[in-house]
Amino acid sequence: MGPVLVESARCKPLHLSHNPSERTASFIRWAFCMLVFLGYSAPPTNAQTNPSPRSSQETQRETKKVSGTSAASARKAAVAGLPIARLTPEAQERIRRITNSPTFFRRLPPQEIVCDRDLFLFLTRQPEVLVGIWDLMGITKVQVQRTGRYQLDSGDGSGTQCRLDLVYGDPHQHIYVADGVYDGRLVARPIRGRGVFIVRSDYEQTVDGQTTVQGTIDCFIKIDSLGADLIARTFSPLIGRSADHNFVETARFVGQIHQACERNPAGMMDTATNMPQVGADIRRQFATEIYRVAGRSQARIASLSELGATSGLGRD
Repeated sequence: MGPVLVESARCKPLHLSHNPSERTASFIRWAFCMLVFLGYSAPPTNAQTNPSPRSSQETQRETKKVSGTSAASARKAAVAGLPIARLTPEAQERIRRITNSPTFFRRLPPQEIVCDRDLFLFLTRQPEVLVGIWDLMGITKVQVQRTGRYQLDSGDGSGTQCRLDLVYGDPHQHIYVADGVYDGRLVARPIRGRGVFIVRSDYEQTVDGQTTVQGTIDCFIKIDSLGADLIARTFSPLIGRSADHNFVETARFVGQIHQACERNPAGMMDTATNMPQVGADIRRQFATEIYRVAGRSQARIASLSELGATSGLGRD
């Protein structure tokens, strides 16, 4: 079991308004995007599966046109799929307080990317690596600090603070519980919220030996403020679209990291060395994953070349 938390790299800009309801709704939309962290899961059970293996190039060309859903049936299925018997009593209670009467629920749109399974799990469980890369690129102001083996604290410098705990994890499912507060200039009084994020992941090998990761996140948000709760419910379609967008962008970014590890491991090693917000031990682990991905890629290409040469001889 390992920790995981990711904030979205491309949250939509927050525009100030003189209308208190619009200010609160804008905050909730933005804060929700901040709370949604990375994960992938198997597509919904009614999704169509491809009967024949695909190449990684075919997977890269495919784009998901589906949207997320806030349907009650999806929410019930998400709760029913929780491994309650494997959770500690404390984790069970924290989750039930949120999932029994959430302000907002969203199953994010299923995504599929080409990514080494071990690298994917590493990034999922060490999300400060993603935040560190974004920080190095200058595209986020979020600060993340690991405060425990399965716990991280994050803040944006503008009033939002969040603590995230991994309460369960295996290669196919991770469960995160978040406690957050916003006490910035957009609101007269602090707004507190809690979240449960169920990340499910599945893996498939393509015909050319690559691995695809398929997934989604089931998100439950509960806002403690009555006024904010009502506004969140009113603006739920807007919040959902923002969350969908951020998840798609983050999934694409993870796929790009995998590709960079394969094609430019030296450059990625330089990134690993210089990432802010990431402890030395995790930087070393990331470096190990980079070289592991590069080595597997080289072996896969060599094997394909050998197979091609053998096939050519057979034709002669």
